[in-house]
Amino acid sequence: MSVVLTVLSLSVLATVLAGLVVLADYKLNNYGVCTIDINDGTKRLEINGGSSLLSSLASHRVFIPSACGGKATCGLCKVTLAESAGPVLPTEEPYLSDAEIEGGVRLACQLKVKHDLRIMIPEEFFNVKQYRSRVEEITQLTHDIKQFRFRLIEPQTIDFKAGQYVQIDSKPYDQVTEAVSRAYSVSSVPSEKNIIELIIRLVPGGICTTFMHNHVKEGDEITFAGPFGQFYLHEGGDELIFIAGGSGLAPIRSLVLDILEKKLDKKMKFFFGAVRPRDLYYVEFFRELEEKYDNFTYIPALSGATPEDKWDGEEGLITDVVARHVPDAVGRQAYLCGSPGMINACVNVLTKIGFGKEAIFYDEF
Repeated sequence: MSVVLTVLSLSVLATVLAGLVVLADYKLNNYGVCTIDINDGTKRLEINGGSSLLSSLASHRVFIPSACGGKATCGLCKVTLAESAGPVLPTEEPYLSDAEIEGGVRLACQLKVKHDLRIMIPEEFFNVKQYRSRVEEITQLTHDIKQFRFRLIEPQTIDFKAGQYVQIDSKPYDQVTEAVSRAYSVSSVPSEKNIIELIIRLVPGGICTTFMHNHVKEGDEITFAGPFGQFYLHEGGDELIFIAGGSGLAPIRSLVLDILEKKLDKKMKFFFGAVRPRDLYYVEFFRELEEKYDNFTYIPALSGATPEDKWDGEEGLITDVVARHVPDAVGRQAYLCGSPGMINACVNVLTKIGFGKEAIFYDEF
């Protein structure tokens, strides 16, 4: 009998404790309705507190750039707070300078909305929209890179600058139960307003790239938000040095086509670095542009060519190839797109040649 009473007592105690936990969680995390004031009253949102600022804004169709799906690994979702909302989290520190922290800059994905907030964001974010589109064509460009052509459904047109990117929304698949958003640069020309093209490399273990490569089919409907980014053509520069690797070709293709289409008075050299011939793509496309336009030069280079490849083009690291073809920085700007390692190596080489920070623009993939 005593055993039964003990069990009953423990059961009652466990139930009471569970109830207290639920009640405490409700009390601690029930922040009620919070107001988010954006840009001194330009827009005011009323949201239920408790979610991240990034997701709260997105739920009201205010889209902040984020290439990592809110995991604090890209550092793109920066907003400025008009007043403190607590200490900066350790997850934010790697992406914020001392000056930014002092100025109230935070990562929207890490900031939980617990009370009313006043924030400042770039005005251009108000022009970002969410789009519905249909996959019109999928092209295998290399063993691990595909191009996706999307025709817009709603809205039916998009305005963007060459070099900008959009954020694709994935869907649950296999063991992946949550949708994520990832950033991909547009490779098509801005004048084609009812379609966009994206070049996406399959990243092993990548949630969104696996979704796009292995689960998306022609005819599927995909949503995305955009445009985002400041990797577009800037004033100045009589000659533009484009350097890319892998899927970093995407924004460069858009920039080159836009410049040629607008007949801008710019000379262009496009250096594309790869390891083996199987990693090259759009070779004939850029060769044809080179033959057609006197102001465009295409220079592909391989760092790991073998005799069996019968490669008769440039060889070596792309940084060495650039150094051989670009003598100085006079009248030149450089636009780089690729992995962080490639970007850093190219910046070092360009700096030695004489390029200042104001003449080097890059987009890390």
